Amino acid sequence: MSRLILIIIFFLISLLAVFPAPAYYFWLLAILVTEFPLLFVAIMVALLLAGLKFQKYQVACLITGVAAILLYLSPIYRAAAIGRALKADMTTAFGTTSEITGEPFSIMKLFKATADVAYKTHTYITYADTALTLNYYPSQLDGKKPCVIVVHGGSWAGGDKDQLPGLNSYLARKGYNVASIDYRMAPKYTNPAPVLDIKEALKYLTTHADELKIDTNNFVLLGRSAGAQIALLAAYTLKDNRIKGIIDYYGPADMVWGYSIPGNPWIMDSRAVMEAYLGGGYDKVPENYKASSPLEFAGRDAIPTLIIHGRNDVLVAYEHSRRLDLKLEEYNIKHYWLRLPWATHGFDFILNGPGGQLATYAVESFLKSTTQQHSPPTPKGK
Repeated sequence: MSRLILIIIFFLISLLAVFPAPAYYFWLLAILVTEFPLLFVAIMVALLLAGLKFQKYQVACLITGVAAILLYLSPIYRAAAIGRALKADMTTAFGTTSEITGEPFSIMKLFKATADVAYKTHTYITYADTALTLNYYPSQLDGKKPCVIVVHGGSWAGGDKDQLPGLNSYLARKGYNVASIDYRMAPKYTNPAPVLDIKEALKYLTTHADELKIDTNNFVLLGRSAGAQIALLAAYTLKDNRIKGIIDYYGPADMVWGYSIPGNPWIMDSRAVMEAYLGGGYDKVPENYKASSPLEFAGRDAIPTLIIHGRNDVLVAYEHSRRLDLKLEEYNIKHYWLRLPWATHGFDFILNGPGGQLATYAVESFLKSTTQQHSPPTPKGK
């Protein structure tokens, strides 16, 4: 009986591979379920094998266990299907992808560990009441290279530049400089303070470009969640021709619509989070919501945009990306929306999971095309 109960529990957990999480801790579990699927498959197989010598509840255990295994495997075969088309899709949207080695998705890569690149911390701006720093991951290839400025998530009030460093190291090994920045946060600071911080980071990186080996004509912004809203807004409003593209990981693009449809309170009080960032509710400061919505500025002069979002995101609604995609399509802006049907918020915490692999491939393809890095790079020391 206890084995049947365990199998039922893991079957219920497997539902997180296809349905949104109902509460905060289930959301955290959903990241593991969808990005470490083989771990859960192994647990279920072990439970099934452990009961082969018992006859009681055997049929119920087998049916429930097999159903759970198929659900756990669903991110893998869905990722494989998306991966088969991703290279062609990225080429159609942006151009060059032929120089990128490897496939968008590989089952073998699920078992691969990632290697870190050493970084240095720099203070990039000192205000009267605070100083802001960035972690700088230098390109592991010789010469002046493009720079990716990474803006962390955290509901505009938390998180820091140390968040999700795996992609930073990966891009550095591929020949990109990466600057992961801190910025001024709510509730003490409100929009547009973080956007102005990105402007200061650009200024610092440009001033120190020679020592940091940065190609100052090739910056790309990358943001996650709240950081994606900041990065999108900076990309569309700073009008800086050195910024060649923007990568949006599950960012809130329409702050007005987002406030009107509050999220699941068992996950996060989304309205309270937005009020802290924008200085009040929509009824009090409607102009702040419009001014902080990247969607409002995604016009005919918007820059190339890569959107990455999981349909089962329970913190930032998938609808934000759909609206941004339609707006960019309306103005014929180069863009691509990588849709991940199984993925939830923060799926890229696991770089080599099904969603992590596809997103990383899309990011590398986007950087290759938007920064025009078409010649084979030379490794350091060669």
